[in-house]
Amino acid sequence: MAVLRRLTHARRPTTERTALAGEAAAEAAEAALRAEPEQAEALTDAAPGTPTSPAAAPGKPAKAPRAPAGNHTPEPGDAHAAAFFDCDNTILRGAAIFYLGVGLYRHGFLTRRDIARFAWQQAWFRLHGAEDPDHISDAQHTALGLVAGKRTADLEALCEEVFEDVVADKIWPGTRALVQMHLDAGQRVWLVTAAPLEVARVIARRLGMTGALGTVAEAHDGLYTGRLVGELLHGPAKAAAVSALARRERLDLDRCAAYSDSANDIPMLSLVGHPYVVNPDGALRRHARAQGWRVRDFRTGRKAARVGLPAAAALGVLAGATAAGIALHRRRRCA
Repeated sequence: MAVLRRLTHARRPTTERTALAGEAAAEAAEAALRAEPEQAEALTDAAPGTPTSPAAAPGKPAKAPRAPAGNHTPEPGDAHAAAFFDCDNTILRGAAIFYLGVGLYRHGFLTRRDIARFAWQQAWFRLHGAEDPDHISDAQHTALGLVAGKRTADLEALCEEVFEDVVADKIWPGTRALVQMHLDAGQRVWLVTAAPLEVARVIARRLGMTGALGTVAEAHDGLYTGRLVGELLHGPAKAAAVSALARRERLDLDRCAAYSDSANDIPMLSLVGHPYVVNPDGALRRHARAQGWRVRDFRTGRKAARVGLPAAAALGVLAGATAAGIALHRRRRCA
């Protein structure tokens, strides 16, 4: 793709890098549609009311959840409308980058110290229900360092393996029902996430979505360079990607819907005529209340406690294992 051949430099102004990230994500999404014309046609031209069920993991029956009452009802067959879904804590319980980190650890790319750090970040995210920019930056730089010089095909295969079970077990049923509602109306449905594009595509495909907008890592001759095209697809960059895709696909954003849990996605939510907040953080909940946006919270206090405690426990176990491993290594060196 032409845009992928443009080098990313730290000296670029943030607004330029944001726009470049959005254009790169939109171009990659459109290229994926061209590469799979039959699948794209089935999803975008489905007859009104015809179910287009999400793909189920092998050996697991597909679910057909119902959308919560009181939702915006998509107009069947509207070729100029689409829906955009954030990933972390909107569709997926927790953060996609954490699950990728676990997969990288199992394949020897990460140390126990790395995974303990990611576990802390995941626990923080699950307990606070909000993203920490420092955690995101840390994950970004770690990932770029790991993939530099690696084959793009290898990471794609690893993502397929890692997220095979994650999508089946970590999806919010209520949000999945909302995805299905738009698919059943014959609309295009897009995942929009700061996670790597390779991860985003796997999750979107498993849910039967049209495609994905994700962070694009620069590659040359099938190898990652260790740089991003633009920047992380986060905050304003997501809005830039949605705008770019809408322009390419001739969508009317006033007729589109968007769903997210984070105040960081207010720019994306503000673009569309039907913004929803799902499992919102405190800042987004307050903003939604002020704007009159609809809120869908699929958590309960009891469920939140059950989510938080295991995450904190996992943090303790992993951190303890890391400390024990380091201590053992030191004792062996001293012996």
